Amino acid sequence: MNPILTQQPTTDPAQILRYRDRHYAAELLAAAIGQLDLFSWLDERSKASTEELCSHFEFAVRPADVLLTLCRANRFITTEKGRHSLTPLAREYLVRDSPWNLRPYYTHIQDTPIALDFLKVLRTGKPANWDSNGESGDWHISMQDEEFASNFTELMNCRGIAFGQKLARAIAPQLGERSRLLDIGGGSGIYASTMVAAHPQMTALVLEQAPVDAIARSEIAKHGLHEKIEVITADMFEAPWPEDCDLLLLSNVLHDWDLPEVRALLEKSARALPAGGLLVIHEAFISDDKTGPLPVAEYSALLMNVTHGKCYTPAEYDAILTESGFEVGGYQDTIADRSFITAVKC
Repeated sequence: MNPILTQQPTTDPAQILRYRDRHYAAELLAAAIGQLDLFSWLDERSKASTEELCSHFEFAVRPADVLLTLCRANRFITTEKGRHSLTPLAREYLVRDSPWNLRPYYTHIQDTPIALDFLKVLRTGKPANWDSNGESGDWHISMQDEEFASNFTELMNCRGIAFGQKLARAIAPQLGERSRLLDIGGGSGIYASTMVAAHPQMTALVLEQAPVDAIARSEIAKHGLHEKIEVITADMFEAPWPEDCDLLLLSNVLHDWDLPEVRALLEKSARALPAGGLLVIHEAFISDDKTGPLPVAEYSALLMNVTHGKCYTPAEYDAILTESGFEVGGYQDTIADRSFITAVKC
């Protein structure tokens, strides 16, 4: 077994990852400020509702939620009882008629490919092309291409080792005698690998579609864990899941999907686990009041643009989990703005 799997970083890479994760947020705000003049509209319609905003701008629900969350996290708006008001900061600097109007400062990025993509995403609810050049599909479609899948999986794998190591250590007190992991949408297998390395009693199954399944098999073999971790080639939505595992992991998976798909995956999790089985959702979470944290709200803008999803709140997961037959447990931070929540199958 590769000994690096059981090591732990001594620092948090959050500030490094945030630069890459936040750049989409600037262009979403540029579209809102420059193209839509959103804040002038909100100033003219004090305490507008989300429904009124979506009707006026012809926004879809998911991207509108991401944009409003980003505005709250930046302290541009406040929301009470579903109605939105400008803060003094936004009223002074983001409103057209203000003497301190800073809207021209965003002119040079309001027409970039990503900013223009955001206008389409806001109105259609559908993700844009991954690279905004019109030649590729959205992330989910692009992942069917071997070269794209290899590059993207490496992108996720390089951060996944630190994420996985911290998660494996943090979850230890809740594992009890559970010894067989099902890692859904497990990518390169790095989370299953770090979990098995940290807990020698454990074996694992990684469920992943082609062509990522072949990458996972190769990476797991490099770690010397091919005898303890099996890769199952399957579409996580269409195929039945194994039902012989007592621990199920959804790590950085649910944020790629809209609520109907999230619900479908959590309901399948309930069917796959036995009574007493443990579900672990490892994600970047928005706060329940949707006012931040700012780095997660910025990351959610990226997800909104290139996937079908966004960052969700613990409360949004809790409601579905309870309906699906889980008893929801605790919430715990790990590293780099990531956290996990647990739920036990009743």
